[in-house]
Amino acid sequence: MLGRTLAVVCLLVVAGCAGFPGGASTPTATTDAGNATQVFVEDEDGTELGNVTVEVADTRDERYTGLSEHESLGPNEGMLFVYDREGSHAYVMRSMDFPIDIVYVGANGRITRIHHAPVEADNEDLTRYRGVGKWALEVPYNWTTERGVEVGDRVRIED
Repeated sequence: MLGRTLAVVCLLVVAGCAGFPGGASTPTATTDAGNATQVFVEDEDGTELGNVTVEVADTRDERYTGLSEHESLGPNEGMLFVYDREGSHAYVMRSMDFPIDIVYVGANGRITRIHHAPVEADNEDLTRYRGVGKWALEVPYNWTTERGVEVGDRVRIED
């Protein structure tokens, strides 16, 4: 009996330390700035239209916080949101102090949707910028327009 009780207590302790998947989580303060890579956008002929140095947000907490705790983006800076597989996603401008472009990228590396997201007046009725992708790329406002980036262009992520 004591052995069975001890085994149950040990399992509960291990489960409590590991946490349960799918549960609520608290957003982290910032995204790991050391977790950066280069992203290149090319047209269908392979001509480079632009490139950005991005912070990678590949955890739920990092994706939730996103750029909201950044004061601004440089002209060739951004954030790349990474998912395990392609799916439908929506982004909002929660606590954002600067506008951005939101670019959805499918599992095949092609841009599926581009949104131009201005700063919103309040955090209560936020516009949901929807798209389908395995990745979402956030870059400075009108970055895509200035470079002629369009749906169907290819995104290449440096390893």
